[in-house]
Amino acid sequence: MNHSTAAANTRPTDRGFFGHPKGLAFLSFTEAWERFSFYGMQALLMLYLVQHLLHPDVAAGVFGLGPLRAALERLTGPLSEQAFASQIFGWYSGLVYFTPVFGGLLADRVLGQRRTVLLGAALMVAGHLLMALEAAFLPALVLLVAGSGCLKGNISVQVGQLYGAHEEGRRSRAFAIFSAAINVGALFGPLVCAVVAQVWGWHMGFAVAGVMMLVAMGIYIAGRRYLPPDVLRRRDALPRAPLTAHDWRVIVALVLVSLLAVLPAAAYNQEMIAGMLFIEASVDRSFLGWMLPTSGFNALDGLFCIVFVPPLVALWRRQAQRGREPGELGKIAIGYLITALASVAMVWPAARAEAGQTVGVVWPVLLFALNALGFLYYWPTLLALFSRAAPAAVNSTLMGVLFFSTFLGNVASGFFGGGWETMGHAHFFWLHAALSLGPFVLTLLTLRPLERLFASSAPCAPAAPMPRPPSG
Repeated sequence: MNHSTAAANTRPTDRGFFGHPKGLAFLSFTEAWERFSFYGMQALLMLYLVQHLLHPDVAAGVFGLGPLRAALERLTGPLSEQAFASQIFGWYSGLVYFTPVFGGLLADRVLGQRRTVLLGAALMVAGHLLMALEAAFLPALVLLVAGSGCLKGNISVQVGQLYGAHEEGRRSRAFAIFSAAINVGALFGPLVCAVVAQVWGWHMGFAVAGVMMLVAMGIYIAGRRYLPPDVLRRRDALPRAPLTAHDWRVIVALVLVSLLAVLPAAAYNQEMIAGMLFIEASVDRSFLGWMLPTSGFNALDGLFCIVFVPPLVALWRRQAQRGREPGELGKIAIGYLITALASVAMVWPAARAEAGQTVGVVWPVLLFALNALGFLYYWPTLLALFSRAAPAAVNSTLMGVLFFSTFLGNVASGFFGGGWETMGHAHFFWLHAALSLGPFVLTLLTLRPLERLFASSAPCAPAAPMPRPPSG
């Protein structure tokens, strides 16, 4: 059965989640609690490194930390504690988006999407458990990186497989809903883990992240009957068609689109590196006699990614009814422009902070709000584009390539984050505005030819009919 027929046979009776397939709900909430664990741990990571783990008496007992520092300093020269922490943060948060390439290959060629996702969840649970042991800090990060690589891209592929080949607008809106649902985890993860860590210590904060990863694994297992069957299993029964010349043009174009996403990702990720240092040192965090924890500000990203989705989806729906909804690449370009404006908005408060003044909490709130709005324009749309346009035989692999761009962006943000100490704070944010403006301009220049190419792309990975749940 081809993709269109499968969609026609199943979708009219499968609109149980805001008019979308029930599988979208299970995939969304699996990712929600996986993101709870990821962002909860990530919100603690930078301050944990600076305030605890990199102290000489603690660092001496951490397996592999000395050789890691020596290796990085061979590349960068001597590193201060803050710069070394930025490098660790950048490499960790970057590698999380590098390994989906290999997770996609594993799913496409060996295990299929479902088993690869379950393997990733198990590895992440193990990684969170090891975070309780200071000596095992680096092995724990390795497990978390490998597990996320197996899980992230393949869940996004399964979201795309819920929709027919010509449901471009519906798929884009589904990925926006998917992003809103997973940002429930991104909202509560930093809040809960930050408060737990502040009251009961770092390791209890990490433990909470591990428990929620177990919850994510349970939700995925509970919803497996609503998910698309593995592409690998369907292809095993059919001769594998070779990639055509058109397929290769699409692949090259998608790789170029993913490369344009690298620098905006670097600018966006600074809210969790330089942003945390800025808030800790220069923002008035007092509230009703209580000092707000710096790491808790990371929850603003998830909050705004939830709050902005309903009006944004409604806006796109109204624009579609009038024939004025931006295309996929148009939305991506708008997202890059808004991300640039987020950095521009921080120039004035950064200059005041550099002069030793304390600034109001409105400025980091504005940074997170604009970054979230830009993210909602470009990232869900990139996911939808890749799930639709990538040739079926390499759909998971190319989704991994898209996440690889975020790897490069996160590594770049760790590199640029070291400049917070060495360049003026205002110049730091001007630099990051430029990182997003360049891809904005290039996307506009290539928009028309790429839209024509992707409009003629082969359908996304075919999806067989969803098995009906047992009655009762």
